[in-house]
Amino acid sequence: MIDAILIAAQFLTILPLQPKQSPTEEAIGRSLSFYPLIGLLLGLVLVAGARIFRHEDALLVAAILLAIWTLLTGALHLDGLADCVDAWVGGRDDRTRTLAIMKDPASGPMGVTAIVIVLLLKFAMLATLCVHGALVPIALAPLLGRAAVQALLLTTPYVRVNGLGAALAAHLRRRELLVALILTGVGTWLAAGNAAVAVLLAAGGVLAVFRRAILQRIGGTTGDTAGALVELVEVSVLIVFCLIPAS
Repeated sequence: MIDAILIAAQFLTILPLQPKQSPTEEAIGRSLSFYPLIGLLLGLVLVAGARIFRHEDALLVAAILLAIWTLLTGALHLDGLADCVDAWVGGRDDRTRTLAIMKDPASGPMGVTAIVIVLLLKFAMLATLCVHGALVPIALAPLLGRAAVQALLLTTPYVRVNGLGAALAAHLRRRELLVALILTGVGTWLAAGNAAVAVLLAAGGVLAVFRRAILQRIGGTTGDTAGALVELVEVSVLIVFCLIPAS
């Protein structure tokens, strides 16, 4: 189990963590079960940062938190978002062309624009939450973003043959994922109170719409689409918390 957690942390963050042994495909698949845990730890780091700088201007705190958030994840999910947007715009409803563009490491103007918009939204919402001293949403957004990846891979075929995503999809532990998703939902309800219903509905709605779109276009999911989903769910969660304060 420890190796699976380390694999998850190694992939989702820039932390120099190494499992004791070379990871097997089975261990990589099991690491998916611990994605929400890594998301929660990331959220707690952000909460700690918010508390440390709580006496500073909210805009400054939001900028610091956003920098920490982006740096700790290595902008991994932002890269997936940019690749997906470029592919959707340039793919012109063609599956093969969409997958080819998605694999191209270069980002086009639409992909860069998507990153800027997401970062601006996160910055504005972090500032709003810091003004009101609302730290629970900051902890829950990374958690729910990574839980959404679990749900996506649990219900959606993986369309690329090679890569880490293929190993995750082929060797995931369904029962463990279901337990993790239930615990995530219960934990969200305990932490957020009445706002949890709206937050979970928003996250689930984004997942459902996104899943339908990728099934129609490419027939399943990829690592890039999973990364894009993380960003979209995180933003949706923060928006709901800004509109409906946790109680």
